[in-house]
Amino acid sequence: MKKYEIMYILRPELDQDATKAEIAKLAKTLTDNGATISKTDEWGLKDLAYEIKKVKKGYYVVVELEAAVKALAEFKRVSNLDANVIRFLVTKAPKVGANTRPSASVAIDNSKIGD
Repeated sequence: MKKYEIMYILRPELDQDATKAEIAKLAKTLTDNGATISKTDEWGLKDLAYEIKKVKKGYYVVVELEAAVKALAEFKRVSNLDANVIRFLVTKAPKVGANTRPSASVAIDNSKIGD
């Protein structure tokens, strides 16, 4: 299983209990299909960068997990059918210790400046 990160946005009209129930439902969809959730981070109600489906705000949730393709496919299917999910994005989690920056140890030869 690979590590993934899922961010999804829920409708802002949901009350607190409905929001918690929706988060639990989506987490259950993942765990029922073999995924292991390591962290769920609720960012709360935020303004959207642009209007989506005539909605200007959304409740952001980020989930870190290990999952097989089957679990992700089922999550995508359920999220697409769920009217309370405005948008979602599934990405591979970056590898721990991976050097994503270019090397900073590039030598610059200043000896010929001014010649």
